[in-house]
Amino acid sequence: MNSRIYIGLDDTDNDESRGTGHLARALAQSLIHTGLVNVRWITRHQLLVDPAIPYTSHNSAACLAGQITGNEYWVRNYCSDFLLGHAAPGSDAGLCIAFEEEIDKAVIRFGEQAKQQVLTRTSAESLARRCDLFLTGLTGKKIGVIGALAAVGLRRGGNDGRLLWMEKLREIQGVFTVKKYKELVAIDLLVDLQGNALPEDASIRITDWCRPVVRNKKIVLFAEKLNGHDSCEYQSASKEYIKYISE
Repeated sequence: MNSRIYIGLDDTDNDESRGTGHLARALAQSLIHTGLVNVRWITRHQLLVDPAIPYTSHNSAACLAGQITGNEYWVRNYCSDFLLGHAAPGSDAGLCIAFEEEIDKAVIRFGEQAKQQVLTRTSAESLARRCDLFLTGLTGKKIGVIGALAAVGLRRGGNDGRLLWMEKLREIQGVFTVKKYKELVAIDLLVDLQGNALPEDASIRITDWCRPVVRNKKIVLFAEKLNGHDSCEYQSASKEYIKYISE
């Protein structure tokens, strides 16, 4: 089987531990190493922050996406065991695993609603049963299923979230032409802050906090134009700007 798979995680941390994004990266590397999933992207998805919703710090969920290279049931068991072994004490870890063709409009809509409304564990579990998706709560009150399902829906929708990881994203920094950077890192588009595509021969400085976003099902890196006194024309957009457009 070589089908695209989505793995949503939520509420795996506590006040003292590192966040869900860190755990998502560790799980991705482990899945790649074991040959179960060729993970290509990890995205962060911001959900509603509301006093009625218990969360640790930001109420964000993560989604791994890539090609399954092992057995579907092995992947389910491996991810479940990994989260049970690594989720922080006191967390309410949730896990959702789905193939691309299984994620219908109702799941995408659930993800969009999770950014605007207070949702329930019951509604998440009911939707997962109707769509025949794998969704399980693993620790605590198991309310992490809400964010796990929402992350899968939002990632499949293709217009939400920012990249926490993709191959070479964090390692490659410096000044490149747009064409060269796209050869080094699998970015679909580099655009200015108005959304206009950058010329292939334009020079861009990639900083140590470079986070593309998902737009129209593409991986898009926003860049800000530098003044004429700088050594290059553009620089990858600031942390503040990327947070503003992706939360």
